[in-house]
Amino acid sequence: MTDLSKEFEDLKFNELTESDMRERAQSFLDRMSTRRTVRSFSDRPVSKEIIQQALATAGSAPSGANRQPWHFAVAGGSEIKRRIRIGAEEEEYEFYHGRAPQDWIDALAPFGTDEKKPFLEIAPWLIAVFAQKFDLDVTSKKHKNYYVTESVCIATGFLIAALHNAGLATLTHTPSPMKFLNEIFDRPVSEKPLMLVVTGYPGEGAKVPSITRKSLDQISSFH
Repeated sequence: MTDLSKEFEDLKFNELTESDMRERAQSFLDRMSTRRTVRSFSDRPVSKEIIQQALATAGSAPSGANRQPWHFAVAGGSEIKRRIRIGAEEEEYEFYHGRAPQDWIDALAPFGTDEKKPFLEIAPWLIAVFAQKFDLDVTSKKHKNYYVTESVCIATGFLIAALHNAGLATLTHTPSPMKFLNEIFDRPVSEKPLMLVVTGYPGEGAKVPSITRKSLDQISSFH
């Protein structure tokens, strides 16, 4: 029989009173309800430490078999951000001028988006999210990762929440295809870039589309 004491540790669980739980749940809801996707950013600098702390929060996300199949490549320099913008705009031009079906273009119309992405050079930080299909051990042997896309998307959700909680604006940007990011960040072809998370302070006078979010009854059911 396996001695689990060698593989497991005691759970450090901080149980709260129901009153505290309700207060924390409401406080977090109030905070996250103010989150909006921003497409106009300021070039105002943001401390690298804040980005690192948000990434550490992302790294605390659950993952299939605890393989943690993610890598976050962060761009803060002007030259690498310029290269990312060039690569993204090339793909976006193809998207808006023939690759995307008309119903998709129609759905995007209210947001006023096009192939021009100046925020990729203006925002202080761009975070490229990569999904790792497998890991390599010290002998270069491959070890398959499990539930990769699901795990990485959960971690990215943690990242966005952490950045918003820290007082920063965010945008998820998904030019397609994104293989140019592998080259720019020198990531192996076995890693799939899923998205760019753009973050920083919103630009002066930034505006966002007037939207409504679905109600709790629309997005959930209790059985």
